[in-house]
Parts: sequence; C-alpha cells; structure tokens
Amino acid sequence: MSLKPFKSIGIGVAFSPNLKANLFEAARLSLFFNSKLVLIHVGNSSEEKKQRLSSILKPFEKENLSYDIVFKTGNPVDVILTTSEEEKIDLLVLGALQREGFLKYYLGSIARKITRRSKCSILLLIKPSVERVRCEHIVVNGLKDPRTEQTITTAFYVAKQLEAEKITIVEEIKKEAIAIHIDDNKSLRKASIIKERIKLRENFRVNQIISHIPETYTSNISIKLQAIFGKQGYSIGHYAQITRADLLVMNAPKKMTFWDRLFPHDIEHILTELPTDVLILQ
Repeated sequence: MSLKPFKSIGIGVAFSPNLKANLFEAARLSLFFNSKLVLIHVGNSSEEKKQRLSSILKPFEKENLSYDIVFKTGNPVDVILTTSEEEKIDLLVLGALQREGFLKYYLGSIARKITRRSKCSILLLIKPSVERVRCEHIVVNGLKDPRTEQTITTAFYVAKQLEAEKITIVEEIKKEAIAIHIDDNKSLRKASIIKERIKLRENFRVNQIISHIPETYTSNISIKLQAIFGKQGYSIGHYAQITRADLLVMNAPKKMTFWDRLFPHDIEHILTELPTDVLILQ
C-alpha cells in the first residue's frame, strides 16, 4: 500500500510580513510530500509580484520544487475556494493570527470561512518559520467515526514524511457514557470499572485501525493511546496544548448549520482558539 494523500498543495498568498515564512513552510511541505505547490493571490497579476515570489522561492529551486502562481480578482474566500477546486488542490495552507498581547492564536474571518467551506484538507499554521522547526509530536483524534481510520492512517503518513518521533491517538469519550451519579464509594468504584471497560474497548478499536496501516509508517515511531472523558473538540485541543504537541490532526467537520455555529462543538472549539498547528482532513 502506497500513501500519497497530498498531490497538490495550495496556499493563499498575501504580501504581508509573514509572506516569506508562509512560503517557506508551504515549499518545505511540498518537498516532504512530493507535491506540486500552487500559490493563490487574490489580486491582479504583475511582473513585480511574480519576481518577488520567485525570489523568495529561489532557495528551493535546487530541490526541484514545482510550483504555479494563480492570480485572480474577487472575494478572497470565493477566489481561494474556487481556485482550490479548479487546481484540484488536496491540502490548503492557511495562516492564523496571534491575538494582540496574548500568546493565543485564532482564525481571522476569511480563514474561518474558508475552513468551514473547503472541500479539501486544511493546514492551519500558527507560527510559520523561515527556519524549519521540526515536528516531533503529533496528536490525532481517535473518536468512533467512519472517517477516523483514514484520518489516523494519514496522520501516520504525515509523521513518516516529517520524521516525527511520537503519535498520540486521543479517544474522546463523552461523560454521558458513564451515566452514573457518584455520591459514595460504591458508585465511585462502579464508575471506575465502567471507565476502565470503555478504555479497553476503545483501545482495542484503535489498535485494530493501526494494524491495518503498513508497517513502514508505524515502525520507528512511539505510539500512545490516550482516552479522555470530556467534551469532543475541546478535550483534544486542551490535551494537544498541555502536551505541547507540534501538530493536531482532526476529521473535517460535517456540514454545519446555523445552530452548530451558535452552539460550538467538535472542530469549532479548535477553531476558536488554536492550541497548535492543526491539520483538518477531508
């Protein structure tokens, strides 16, 4: 079995102070994943812009980086989404912003709208760097969902390509799964037994998924299973933050309604306050 989920990587290009760092991150990813890179600029084409982009990416020429530049005017969200579809982009790279005065990162309105509507996978970067900062620890959701097996498999592929040292698969379990009111030692023991049984069941399910992944992607990497009882999305985001994970890998959200945005859940908790770089897989 050969994995290559990201044949084409796209990045929205704005001539901002983070331009060089964003392009370097996208170029490195393209080389790691052996992908074509597509630069999407919302605006008119000019030789000056082309030369500036070419100059920034010049260090990657010797590594045979393949890239195209697309210039298109219009609404930024619509342009990036339609171009991503037209160019058959598999992974779209977006930058997050730091809240003024705080070491917390959030998505601007444009990036948030793109993330919610995108039909391709999204990588949200909170601290793009010109110098490579190695990805050592990846946290991936292991919740019971039809898409989770592919998400975990892709996380192992990413870990292999980025030479990560550790993967933690987090099984988020709703507190309601225990369904016991704890008011004495007897009920506490009963709840503990139920928790342990759920953990064993979840670990068995995830280990079955891992057993289907080619050994070339699972060997030489530390694998940890972590069951967490709590609110989905919030729990895994908090775990990724406190363990200082370098990348959090999640299933893409299902189509969201007005009520989903009014009462945030799952991926919306992550988008509100990014704990680290986040890869959302379609």
